[in-house]
Amino acid sequence: MAMTERMAFSKVSNDDIAYLESLSPGRVYSGEAIHEDYTHDEMPEYGAYMPGAVVEVLSTEEVSDILKYANGRNIPVVPRGTGTGLCGGCVAICGGIMVSTVRMDRILEIDEENLCMRVQAGAVLLDIIEETQKRGLLYCPDPGEKSATIGGNIMTNAGGMRAVKYGVTKDYVLGMTCVLADGSIIETGGKVVKNCSGYNLQGLFTGSEGTLCVITEALLRLMPLPAEKLSLLAPFPDVESCIATAPKIIRAKIIPTAIEFAQREVVLLAEEYLGRTFPHKSAPAYLVFLFDGNTQSELESIYGLVADICLENGALDVFVADTEERLESLWAPRGEFMEAIKASTDEMDECDVVVPRSRLADFIYFLEDLRGRQDIRIVSFGHAGDGNLHVYICRDGMEEAPYRQKLKYCMDALYKKADELGGEVSGEHGVGHAKLDYLAASLSKEEAGIMESIKRALDPKGILNPGKVVRRCCIEE
Repeated sequence: MAMTERMAFSKVSNDDIAYLESLSPGRVYSGEAIHEDYTHDEMPEYGAYMPGAVVEVLSTEEVSDILKYANGRNIPVVPRGTGTGLCGGCVAICGGIMVSTVRMDRILEIDEENLCMRVQAGAVLLDIIEETQKRGLLYCPDPGEKSATIGGNIMTNAGGMRAVKYGVTKDYVLGMTCVLADGSIIETGGKVVKNCSGYNLQGLFTGSEGTLCVITEALLRLMPLPAEKLSLLAPFPDVESCIATAPKIIRAKIIPTAIEFAQREVVLLAEEYLGRTFPHKSAPAYLVFLFDGNTQSELESIYGLVADICLENGALDVFVADTEERLESLWAPRGEFMEAIKASTDEMDECDVVVPRSRLADFIYFLEDLRGRQDIRIVSFGHAGDGNLHVYICRDGMEEAPYRQKLKYCMDALYKKADELGGEVSGEHGVGHAKLDYLAASLSKEEAGIMESIKRALDPKGILNPGKVVRRCCIEE
């Protein structure tokens, strides 16, 4: 039975709104006062859902009071940052109270001695990057959407382009302050380099998409900022030789900071969208590398080896970007690939699968064949260094019925192929409600049961972000 068929939540009433106003005066919105943006994330194709109320919170204690009240009244609570998600993870599909952290955006502490920082959940990634770099420090995860909040990054375990060398968000969360479904406030972790003191609760909460707690503060691990960086651009004559080269570089025991893959179509779309020129645009496929280190000579010894491997495997040339201007010309378009694709079509859906990097070429071959067989535009780019590909199926004015039919066929085929190759449903964008069926199909009965048990233990009434990640979020009435 579908999860939403098993839930019986209370709707937000006028009395509820009055109580929320007493807790958060001037920061409660209901009815027509709720901005349309709060009804969807960056993929409005997954539907618009109106919350009963939106509260822009200022403190952990305020979140606690809201959850105590909502839990007692059996009202759903949906945490939300800036709404940059891509799978409907922060939308109120069951109504209820949306807790927005956009005003909880302060950087509370940067501890240079312990190489960590404490921030509120609504702190924007761009601000975190800028404040740490001023001090010669680096917050390593590098998701493409810099306007996302750190709370959203943690709840989806965001990855980004530097994951091949530095890892993903979970590797940099030392602790957190969070509020449980009943309003209890807990602190996990701390300013320690290692910790084997019981269960790793912040590890459990990271990637939980707001279904287990509402995060209000995070303690993040930092690293010294590398003094030097440079990039390589390697154009290839075909997609096959391009994508097959990436694992050969890793096999040679070379770990670039990032290895990105893009096809010519995406590069041209980004050029048009940004109104700026990409350094090379005549090849069918590209690998873009980023290297960082403490000395230029250190980088030169590494990128020389990478350039040789690319040329030996069919690259048409290798271009070096070693100035800020040249680096910007490469990476600014890369950061806008998704928006450029979105602007090129009237509707699209995304598949965010991750496969072992040694099998990424197999997935690309399958994708190319699928595009031809279904006669539909499928555009892809992604992180060749970690096997995470972003695939977009574009409508391009196609009639509703055939588009829906082709879309479902392609999505089913892509997720099935990823599973066959030993992959997972989502590399970094989460599950939300849009990919719930694909996650459920990929889990064993035992895995699904463990996830449901954890959800029931921490949120017996199922009020936290219902309809996301797990199918059964509450005990049957």
